[in-house]
Amino acid sequence: MLPPSNRNYLFIMSADLKQRLKQIKKTLVQQTQAAPKPAPIIPSEPTDHELFLAATQGVVKLYRPARFEYPRAKPSPWPRQHEKDEAAVMADAMSDLWPWDELESGEELLFIRPGLKMETLRKLRRGEWVVQAQLDLHGMNSDSARLAVAEFLLHCRRTNKRCVRIIHGKGLGSVNREPVLKLKLKNWLAQRDEVLGFSQARAVDGGSGAVLVLLKGWREK
Repeated sequence: MLPPSNRNYLFIMSADLKQRLKQIKKTLVQQTQAAPKPAPIIPSEPTDHELFLAATQGVVKLYRPARFEYPRAKPSPWPRQHEKDEAAVMADAMSDLWPWDELESGEELLFIRPGLKMETLRKLRRGEWVVQAQLDLHGMNSDSARLAVAEFLLHCRRTNKRCVRIIHGKGLGSVNREPVLKLKLKNWLAQRDEVLGFSQARAVDGGSGAVLVLLKGWREK
């Protein structure tokens, strides 16, 4: 056992230590209470992208093929009814009869306007001119074919088509198997001032069932 003097010393130290601990605890409590409280955290406002995602949550994307709206075709500057009326007048002036020798069904269509070189007709027969437009008379009678030819020639003249092809057929389905339209077409074409010449097409272009026509330019008188 410790002597009495030592026991008193330890008791005094213990009491003093307790007192110091109490003081430290009190100081810590005061410091904690005096410390400023942290400012509350304010949530930031959501961005536009976050708002969009929240608004479209659960939306299912629909498949829709891309479409292109084609612009409407502009109307022709030429008045259609006036063109039809003018073509009808042309057709009435195109007679089935013409003061030249009758053409046999097997003969070749050939014509050149007086004053033009024969070389022009030879080039037409050889197919050296580019065909820019075509008219097919299959299934037409004489009246409808005459009007169709008049409208075709008028349109070609206004659009400056210089070499065109008219398919008249070989007459295999007509009475007596004769090319009726072929015999009349030569007369119709020869009466038109815009026709410079015409020739039977080459075999690859229709042969005896078609004719190549050379026309004036739209500025030529």
